Amino acid sequence: MAAASLKSRDDAYRPELDDAERASRDEIMALQTKRLAWSLKHAYDNVSHYKRAFDKAGVHPSDFRQLSDLGKFPFTVKTDLRDNYPFNMFAVPREKLVRVHASSGTTGKPIVVGYTAADIGVWSDVMARSLRAAGGRTGMIIHNAYGYGLFTGGLGVHYGAEQLGCTVVPISGGMTERQVQLINDFRPDIITVTPSYMLAILDEFKRQGLDPRKSSLKFGIFGAEPWTNAMRSEIEQTFDMNATDIYGLSEVMGPGVAQECVETKDGLHIWEDHFYPEVIDPETGKVLPDGEKGELVFTSLTKEGFPVIRYRTRDLTRLLPGTARPGMRRMEKVTGRSDDMIILRGVNVFPTQIEEALLATDWCGGHFIIELSREGRMDEMTVLAEARAGHWDAGGLAEQAGALAHHIKSTIGISTRIKIVAPDTLERSLGKAKRVYDKRPKG
Repeated sequence: MAAASLKSRDDAYRPELDDAERASRDEIMALQTKRLAWSLKHAYDNVSHYKRAFDKAGVHPSDFRQLSDLGKFPFTVKTDLRDNYPFNMFAVPREKLVRVHASSGTTGKPIVVGYTAADIGVWSDVMARSLRAAGGRTGMIIHNAYGYGLFTGGLGVHYGAEQLGCTVVPISGGMTERQVQLINDFRPDIITVTPSYMLAILDEFKRQGLDPRKSSLKFGIFGAEPWTNAMRSEIEQTFDMNATDIYGLSEVMGPGVAQECVETKDGLHIWEDHFYPEVIDPETGKVLPDGEKGELVFTSLTKEGFPVIRYRTRDLTRLLPGTARPGMRRMEKVTGRSDDMIILRGVNVFPTQIEEALLATDWCGGHFIIELSREGRMDEMTVLAEARAGHWDAGGLAEQAGALAHHIKSTIGISTRIKIVAPDTLERSLGKAKRVYDKRPKG
């Protein structure tokens, strides 16, 4: 299906830009320089961790005079935040916080983040900007299937949607049958959800005998996990909607740090008036020039309650010039994380590479997991991939499995076992998908 036939290609969906979105690159950089100076001083003066870290590195906020000076300051990593659990990274008295969120991490203490009333206002603004960039308009209905609670996704979208003047259906995650019922009954224009859970919603449409292309959904805003352009195409064609990528993480703000624009779909514009990005070599920490792939680092420019200075996200991407918003740089779709990269017999592999190979077939709908094991001294990878309904044969599609294994070997460079399983066999994710199960012996 050609992109021009998608529901949202109507020129009426072109957005009205705010002042920052219309600003030139020079204007954005001047604003960043001013706000970075404030943020560095705010963190140093009010967070003991940053005072110790800056002093140890031999730098002071007064050393910052131009954007390139930021590279003199130390990085912040996830263990710094965990070591200061729960409230020691806050830059204002706890009584001035109006909300606390926490990460959904599966190991160790959660990462706790706090927001002043002004922070919530900024978050609502950038999230409303993101929804508008994705095609959202005042008066539209948003089906918000991100999780509510300590996870920042649900409430981040919710406040931004209300700021934009939309009607929010706060369904959260889970209850997939009810999700489909409310999509059909309430006829929302927009759905916000993780891409892996959107596949589960698609399965439920088909289970109920409903044609997803006849749904009211015009726009899908997908984030919280890496996903490929192949999955975008799968979702867009199946639902006849426009699918865009959103980026954010609790440590930096939540959803709304960057958003893909529906009119270009060429990477995510970073809202650089509030978040300053760098890309570094993950091994050396050296700042890389725009266009080179590395690890994404963020410094907050306006956060009062929980400023972050050079926070290493572990997400891998590169910075590109702005297009739909010329003054704001873009980040390429995240292809993976430096900490979810699989090293198998000396070859670096990301789950998104396996996803892309699976979605290039006609028999797989995108549900898969990767199991890592060790036989003797050799590490082994097994991909369990679920067949689409109508493609399954009781023999396990042996010919297709062999062809896919050959394709992965010739393109990625690793040998892997492909095990094709029956439809509805693999567990569905209600939030972020867990793709990799490492069963190799520890130590």
